[in-house]
Amino acid sequence: MPDTTQPIHVIVRKTEEQANQAALELFKIIVCEAVADRGTCRIALAGGTTPHPLYQHLAAESVSGDVPWSGVEIFFGDERDVPHDHADSNYRMAQRALLDHVPIPPQQVHPMPADAEDLASAAARYEQTIRRFVPVDNDGKIPRFDLILLGMGADGHTASLFPGTDALKEQKKLVVANYVPVLSRHRMTFTYPLINAARNVLMVVTREDKADVVAHLLGKGQGTPGDLPAAGVRPDHGLFTLILDAAAAKNTGLPTEE
Repeated sequence: MPDTTQPIHVIVRKTEEQANQAALELFKIIVCEAVADRGTCRIALAGGTTPHPLYQHLAAESVSGDVPWSGVEIFFGDERDVPHDHADSNYRMAQRALLDHVPIPPQQVHPMPADAEDLASAAARYEQTIRRFVPVDNDGKIPRFDLILLGMGADGHTASLFPGTDALKEQKKLVVANYVPVLSRHRMTFTYPLINAARNVLMVVTREDKADVVAHLLGKGQGTPGDLPAAGVRPDHGLFTLILDAAAAKNTGLPTEE
């Protein structure tokens, strides 16, 4: 099981816009350092609504010139079981907000094949794609992303690791098909071993409807953090940064940074 005693680096900004700006600056630093040190920065993008503004900022002409996009390789941390051109597709959201607007070579973008008829086999193939393109960590077993972007739902889910689902217990497979009863749907998702092998995990959580679950995650609310899927995110030899706006952090007692 993940070591939930590992620290979280928490950044609180006053507004959602400022939180996204903080995420943008950290993203640029991580990418530039990875490309300078290793030639390529391997990133897993998040889906959902929270990262959309970040992707738009990254796509802006004034910012995109600061990022060595030709050295970036893109993967996805989870996906809904829909075609890539479906309105609910995480890939489609990222494509429209970011990927269509920055000079990443098409062969360096790897969507999850989550609309496959046999989702378990498709997940296994995606794991092999990751193993092909992402170098392993120090123990020689698990590919090590330079950056994994995550969000968190009001139920504490992250990627498509939902409460009570089988993927939470997976310790061998790095990508799985995960049935989510509350949605009556399957999702494809990274598992904890892959997430926690990353050099950097960046989770952005904004808005007041997440305030209770953020406090819970940080041990400031009712229950224990281990009740939440997001609490299983603890990079073994990397940095976990949680960026909040003041609304999401309002029950934590943490100060807002200007």
